Amino acid sequence: QVHLVESGGGLVQAGDSLRLSCAFSGRAFSNYGMGWYRQVPGKQRELVARISSAGGSTNYAGSVKGQFTISRDNAKNTVYLQMNGLKPEDTAVYQCSAAAGAINYWGQGTQVTVSQ
Repeated sequence: QVHLVESGGGLVQAGDSLRLSCAFSGRAFSNYGMGWYRQVPGKQRELVARISSAGGSTNYAGSVKGQFTISRDNAKNTVYLQMNGLKPEDTAVYQCSAAAGAINYWGQGTQVTVSQ
């Protein structure tokens, strides 16, 4: 069973940066594509960024392209989301996901709150 634990969220001011981390355990990390999603109450969960299993391919939501960077360290079984120039509209619960084929695993999420 895959286990995902996010960390790094918090309350910041607009323009600040945060780096989220997601620790992966339970299976071979390098077999999984990883992603970060976010959700605001009352809205659908949206994809923020994804990275392939080997880290060679990434893609981003248009709203965060150039602002956020996803990366992974297969030696540490960890995926990161570097968030720069945060805006109040980036406020959400950020969840990590791991995907292999049709199987998806999810972490509990970490709250990011950006004040004016």
